[in-house]
Amino acid sequence: MKVKDCMCNEVCCMTPDTTVKECATIMNNKHIGCVPVCDNSQNVVGLVTDRDIILRAIACDKDVNTTPVSEIMTSNVCSCTSDADVTEAEYLMCENQIKRIPIIDNNKIVGILTLGDLSANSQVDDDGVNKTLNHICKCDEKNAQ
Repeated sequence: MKVKDCMCNEVCCMTPDTTVKECATIMNNKHIGCVPVCDNSQNVVGLVTDRDIILRAIACDKDVNTTPVSEIMTSNVCSCTSDADVTEAEYLMCENQIKRIPIIDNNKIVGILTLGDLSANSQVDDDGVNKTLNHICKCDEKNAQ
C-alpha cells in the first residue's frame, strides 16, 4: 500500500513567524497534534508538535503570545513521498522515533501520515503498525529488562 492511500491530505501549515499561541489555537480548533512550518513557497522548514509547545515554550517560560514557532520547531524534518510504500514510512518513523511524518512531493507539503492514520486503515498490516509503535516507544526494551 502507498502512503497516499492512507495519509491525511488536508494539511494546515504555519509560517515561521506565526506565534506559538496562534499555532496552539489552530491545533486545538482543528484537533491536530502537529503543524508543518512552511516558507512562502510551501517548502517545509520545520514541524511543531503539541509536545514542542509544552517542552520548548511553556516549560521554558517563553511568552507564547510573542514567541514565533521558528524558535520551538524541529527544523531537521524527516519526511517521505506520497508514492512511498507504507512500510518505508513505518521504517522512517521507527528510525526517527516519530509518530507523524510530513509527506512531501516536489519539495511541497502534500500530506501528513500519522500512526493513527495507519492504525485506522484496515488495509495496513496491524503487525507493522504495532512494531512501529513499540519501536518508537522503545516498549520492546522495557519488556526485556
